Amino acid sequence: MQLSVLDQSPIGAGEDAATAVAHTIALARRCEELGYHRYWLAEHHASQSLACASPEILITRVANETSRIRVGSGGVMLSHYSPFKVAENFRMLEVMYPGRIDLGVGRAPGSDGVTAAALAYGNRLGIEYYPTKIRDMLAWVSNEKPYSEAFGELAVSPKSNTVPEVWVLASSPDSARYAAYFGLPLSYAHFIVPEQAAQVIQMYRAEFNGEGGRASRVSLGVFAIANDDPEHVDLLRRARELQRIRRDQGKQGPAATLEEAAEYPFTDAQLERMRTKRSRQIVGAPDVVRAEITELAQATGADEVVVLTNTPLFEDRMKSYELLAAEFGLELS
Repeated sequence: MQLSVLDQSPIGAGEDAATAVAHTIALARRCEELGYHRYWLAEHHASQSLACASPEILITRVANETSRIRVGSGGVMLSHYSPFKVAENFRMLEVMYPGRIDLGVGRAPGSDGVTAAALAYGNRLGIEYYPTKIRDMLAWVSNEKPYSEAFGELAVSPKSNTVPEVWVLASSPDSARYAAYFGLPLSYAHFIVPEQAAQVIQMYRAEFNGEGGRASRVSLGVFAIANDDPEHVDLLRRARELQRIRRDQGKQGPAATLEEAAEYPFTDAQLERMRTKRSRQIVGAPDVVRAEITELAQATGADEVVVLTNTPLFEDRMKSYELLAAEFGLELS
């Protein structure tokens, strides 16, 4: 099973976006050394806690700072944008870093409604056009004739000898069906909707369009933190839970600090939810985290796991990826 990384470029307490981006670059370098397969950058808008609003820009820097690891978007929210421009962006990336670029696309807004409207400024196409956007984008990425006849004679630039690897991101059956219909790899966000993971992936496999010898492929996005100090593990759980509580209350801002988590008066119900496997997160000792990730991958039939790790301190985030790499026996470069 391959192990990869999803990076949301989190902004810690007392930090700014520049620090978050610097952490992303340092983490990407280290994850390549550790043997991770991919490094994906997320897209979020109008956020005080997540720095990356333009994965296609940050991909350029991360790919330039590394040499082997695949780098891509996890993902570009295609519902907002012109598929032609997205295709050009990623063809440009593929020209610069041939054989290393992934184009993961999603249809979630990645923002609130007003921000989504600003991103689509002047675009009258609704979400019902999303499948058509995927089809045309695929054609333009691959230098083929698009589905939309009005654009059939467009010359897409730049020319490249290779094409990005295209993935569909999903946290619902609808997006997974698009992946199956177009014969594309699926990346399912377990950390968003864990309860449907096995069912949605099974449906994707069953409906997959294998025309031309294509094979279904699934990665599972999992939130996980590994740490070898039991007391610190409990504190990391509390910090994550406090962040969730604040989010549910509509509060924005940097992640909760470890000090805030230690002092917060959690209720018994909150503490129980934090510790149960029904949670969207896996936090624990390295061997426990490895066992739970492996169990999830086996239960869902995933071929690859993409690990998302956010912690109050960057040092804990880096350490978690190092511990997991050792647990899974990844090969150092």
